[in-house]
Amino acid sequence: MFQWFSKQPNRKDRKEVALVLSTGGARGLAHIGAIDELLRQDYHIHSVAGTSMGALVGGMYAAGRLDDFREWMSTIDRKKILSLLDFSLSPSHIVKGERIIEAMKHVVPDVRIEDLEIPYCAIATDAVSATEVVFTHGSLYEAIRASISLPLFFSPVRMGEKILVDGGLINPLPLNRVKRQKDDLLVAVNVSGHDYRGQVELRKMIREQQNERSGFMSLVYKFMPDNDGLNYYTLLNRSTSIMINRNAQLQLKLTPPDILVDIPMNRYDTFDFDKMERLSAIGRNKTRKAIERFVSTEKS
Repeated sequence: MFQWFSKQPNRKDRKEVALVLSTGGARGLAHIGAIDELLRQDYHIHSVAGTSMGALVGGMYAAGRLDDFREWMSTIDRKKILSLLDFSLSPSHIVKGERIIEAMKHVVPDVRIEDLEIPYCAIATDAVSATEVVFTHGSLYEAIRASISLPLFFSPVRMGEKILVDGGLINPLPLNRVKRQKDDLLVAVNVSGHDYRGQVELRKMIREQQNERSGFMSLVYKFMPDNDGLNYYTLLNRSTSIMINRNAQLQLKLTPPDILVDIPMNRYDTFDFDKMERLSAIGRNKTRKAIERFVSTEKS
């Protein structure tokens, strides 16, 4: 007597994807292209987890509004970036971060995470307890705002006794947090390569703003480095970047993905938000090649 069993699909034939998107500042715009390519090749993203920019792009996708976000980002130029930076005199940060969140809410309204189309989580770091904070419910934008709170740049987010900063400090590539299904593929897009040029670009942006707010911006400008040399600011910035990159590599070893899209992109830095089309194209191309490698390996 024969018994019939449902045949499990080969790994290369699986189309259900648990997607993980890394931190990386503007380089995270490559996540948009990565998602485009996965969908183009008929992969089904059933859940997403992200940190910092990965939390932002992943949240837009989980809300079903990635196209709206992409269209808005395509209008961003250097002048618009500067208009969205609400500079502050606080000793703990340069930018409040409220203006950019409000601008995005006009494009994609806020929604509760538990009401999103697919499971989603965002990662932040509690600077008080040095622990990871995982957002799986509540306001989508509260989760995103906490996750993108780059130390020294954005103001930290206070929630009760917690002081929340960028999730990249503790889990820049949250492979261990995404919701999984049986026989799905774990796909990671990593753009958290070491960035040492971001502070130079930030200084250029502040210099451009000086003419409009000469007194205030001149004061802010004094806190920035005069060049690319070492001082308190640049050393802390570079040390943080190295730590984030190392933590991402550790996560890859602890939870190896089925498909890794690794995008160092040393030519681009944290503040290149006006290069959306270019960065998205890189994400598409790198993802296509990663999928080709995966399928080729499974066939051999």
